[in-house]
Amino acid sequence: MTIRLALFQPDIPQNTGTMLRLAACLNVGVDIIEPCGFVWSEAKMKRAGMDYLRHVDLVRHRSWDFFRQQTGPRRLVLLTTKTDRAYTDFQFRPDDCLMVGRESAGVPDDVHNNSDEQITIPMAPAMRSINVAMSAAMVLGEALRQTDGFPLKNTQTTETAL
Repeated sequence: MTIRLALFQPDIPQNTGTMLRLAACLNVGVDIIEPCGFVWSEAKMKRAGMDYLRHVDLVRHRSWDFFRQQTGPRRLVLLTTKTDRAYTDFQFRPDDCLMVGRESAGVPDDVHNNSDEQITIPMAPAMRSINVAMSAAMVLGEALRQTDGFPLKNTQTTETAL
């Protein structure tokens, strides 16, 4: 199993597209927990995620309950502003599922309470939150670093004639 990224009822197609593109580039699967705050259409997603979407292992779940039933034994790690536990002090596992909430409201209390772990990005005291796609990139990068989960670079070399 490899790390996955879950988007809880995303509001903004551009952020969703950005996270799908990130996932494609890092070979990370994505779970979309519906309903979305926008009409899901191939045209909108193609515009937001460009031509990267065909490279994403994407699973859409019609609700939180269906997501929990279908994701199996993975540890669900919630990115939230409602904890003091910094993501840099957290020990990630290769089978974790990192979840981000809605841009407008995060996640409801029952989702927060039913996540296995909650982590945050330390920020300046007067700031509320970082853009959800930026947050996902920061924490996903640390999780992949810790678990040695970054995709391998193409190590093929080209010989030149002497």
